[in-house]
Amino acid sequence: MPKPEWTLLIHGGAGVMRRAEMTPEMDATYRAGLNEALEAGSRILSCGGSSLDAVEAAVGVLEDNPNFNAGKGAVLTLEGVAELDASIMDGSNRKAGAVAQVRTVKNPIRAARHVMEQTGRVMFAGPDVDEMAAKAGIEIVPPEYFITPRRLQALERAMAGDLQPIDCYGTVGAVAMDAKGNLAAATSTGGMNAKPPGRIGDSPIIGAGTYADNASCAVSATGDGEYFIRASAARTICARVEMQGMAAEAAAKATLDEVKALGGTGGVIVLGHKGDVALSMNTEGMFRGRTDATGVRQVGIYVDE
Repeated sequence: MPKPEWTLLIHGGAGVMRRAEMTPEMDATYRAGLNEALEAGSRILSCGGSSLDAVEAAVGVLEDNPNFNAGKGAVLTLEGVAELDASIMDGSNRKAGAVAQVRTVKNPIRAARHVMEQTGRVMFAGPDVDEMAAKAGIEIVPPEYFITPRRLQALERAMAGDLQPIDCYGTVGAVAMDAKGNLAAATSTGGMNAKPPGRIGDSPIIGAGTYADNASCAVSATGDGEYFIRASAARTICARVEMQGMAAEAAAKATLDEVKALGGTGGVIVLGHKGDVALSMNTEGMFRGRTDATGVRQVGIYVDE
């Protein structure tokens, strides 16, 4: 099949998602959020916009949605604050930007893109990111903006020793190919519920949670960050595509098998340079979606969808 003129994939985190524990209202809410993100990105791509703009827009919508673990509604640290990480990568030139331990930037993905385009560096962490973003005119909010009752309750459960699996997972991401054939990837997260302040997972690590290269593929990952870092998951997938000629789905499965062998679980979205796609997981589910120029529009939650 010829590749579509443009393609967009998104995810909203992988983990334990059992139908019996999901009310119809929750199911509909998550699917609506995924569709909103797909719409934001596809609106750009369908008008000839760049893959970079599209992934930033899609991730920004998910950061603003309190049902996902990024931006507003992110999980909380042991201190009871949201500490946010994000990264973005341009496959046309392999430029990348990442931020970590952000506490007041409304959309960390915007700060990550600022790092990529304006600083000549790749990663910044801590209070300096918030200060940099404010000086750049990126919207700043009080730390309380990110906190929701649901995440407070999850933290309370964790502090009481009742760490629910559904509280532990989450990250949002997007990968896209535009009409010029350029790939891009973006990832944003609040990390793990009840994490020690200062802990950083794979989401802002280029090559672990995010990677894009026009010669291979674009990847955004979600799951047990430490294991994705140890497996260099995103870069490994792209290496398998470029050097071994694997299709996106085969490369994703092989790499997730490596992650699982180390003890980790999660999922990836992968868009190959030839237009092949993968929305893969070794968990019971992953919030995910796909759309392209042919009119395809799909969202899913459970592994069997």
